Amino acid sequence: MIEDPVVEEIRKYRAEHAAHYGNDLRKICEALRKQEKKSQKEFVDFGPKLLQTKNMAACKSQQVPSDQNM
Repeated sequence: MIEDPVVEEIRKYRAEHAAHYGNDLRKICEALRKQEKKSQKEFVDFGPKLLQTKNMAACKSQQVPSDQNM
């Protein structure tokens, strides 16, 4: 496997960052949310993609009439 110094540096930073928060994902996420609130940048949340509506419409358009079900 080829060792990439950039990847190694990122992994080192990630390990240090996680250790700073006791490797607790909740603490890491909480810190990131606080940082986002302090930032002057606009963060966009596109929300979940609602695929169920599209799937339901497709299913309804492909239904077989009741006399042809057998």
